[in-house]
This record gives sequence, C-alpha cells and structure tokens, in this order.
Amino acid sequence: MKTKLLPLIFIIFPILFSAQTVKKKEINQQFQTWVSLNSTTKFTEHWGVVADIHLRTNDFFQDNNFFFLRGGISYIPNSKFSFTAGYAHMWLAPKITEWNTFSDENRIYQQIQMSTKYGNIAMLQRIRNEQRWQEIIVDDHETGKNKFSNRVRYLISTTIPVFKNKKAPSLVISDELLIQFGQDILYNTFDQNRFFVGIKQSINSNLSFDFGYMNVYQQKSNGYQYDMNHTLRLFFYMNSSLASAKK
Repeated sequence: MKTKLLPLIFIIFPILFSAQTVKKKEINQQFQTWVSLNSTTKFTEHWGVVADIHLRTNDFFQDNNFFFLRGGISYIPNSKFSFTAGYAHMWLAPKITEWNTFSDENRIYQQIQMSTKYGNIAMLQRIRNEQRWQEIIVDDHETGKNKFSNRVRYLISTTIPVFKNKKAPSLVISDELLIQFGQDILYNTFDQNRFFVGIKQSINSNLSFDFGYMNVYQQKSNGYQYDMNHTLRLFFYMNSSLASAKK
C-alpha cells in the first residue's frame, strides 16, 4: 500500500508547495509631483463647506497620474473638532503607456478631525472612512464594471515652530496609514502609507501652504508588487468665514 502511495505523493507535494510559495516582493521606484488647493468656508458659526482639487503627475509634470475633486459639509462644534461628510471623484490615468482611457473613481466619505496644542506644537489627527467604486478598464476600454472597497485612513500631523519669528516657516511631520476591505480586496488589505516632512508657511491670515517631501509606499492588488513614490508635494490651504463677513 505504501509503495503505491509514493508516486502519488511525489506528484501532489510539488503542486501544494508551489501553491503556497509567496512570490518575491517587487518594489517599483517612482518620482512624482503633487499639487493641491484645500479650502474651508464657514457659512455659520458651526457649519461650513470644504472643497479641494488635486493634481498628481509622474516626474515633474511629464505624465498625468490623477486629477481629483472632493467636496463636503462640515459640522464644527468648537475649535478642536470637526465632522465632515461628502463626495469625491478621481480620474486615474492609465499606467500602460499605450493606453488613453482614464479610470473613473467615485467616493463617499466621512471623517472626524481633532486639533490640539502642546505648548507651541500643534497636532492634527484625522480618521477618514471612504466607500470607493473604482472603474475597471480592460484593454484600454471601459467595461462598465466597478471594484468596490471600503478604506479607512488615519492621519497624524505635527507642526513645530523652529524660529521665534511667527512669520518664519514651521516644520511639519506627518504620517497617514490607509487600509482597505471588501470582496475584491484579496492580497492588499494594507493599501498604502504616506510619510511627509516639510515646511509650513503662512501667506496671510487666510492662506498658507506646506511644501516638502512625501514618501508614498503602496501595495498593488496582486500582493507582491509595491510602488515607492518619491513625491515633491505642494499643498495650499485657504480658510474663510462668510459668517464673519456678514457680521
């Protein structure tokens, strides 16, 4: 009986072994530029609207990576907390050079944001939950099908004054972890991590920007390929109040 099983074992074992073998990790190094304008407008003491527009390109504005628009309504009970919900849309450029069809992505999102201060150091924490419908493109054509995922993001950002002069730039260090879930998410529950270090500079009482280096480490859907994006980031922030203007 044992001798009859031996040939079968020699056939099955390599199949099982190859099925359990994890493919070697591959990391694709990329250089990108990311520019955005982020605005918050209060129309009453506790309510406001948010809107932002983003452009991310490969290398220095050589090839498009994505265009992104987001809007929402915020409830702001006090200076520390805000609660926001809204809609966003992304146009994702094809990664295959010969293709021309952009993939549409629709999002609904909800977020809680908390701002605190420890001495002169300002800290911002944000939890954002996103429901994402990503259009599936096959052979440079729209299929009419979408991949759904629910993505949870946690951001922590610190702004540290370096100079006594308040008009001088401050140091900014932040990190954001993004994880996702869904029937179509098989090998990349970890979606990406975004680490940023740079400066924050006020232009006036309503407008500021941060500028610096962002490292985006993103896992692809097959689980063993990763993008390491070395990103030059420039974000503008605009805050205004219609309620104050009315008064």
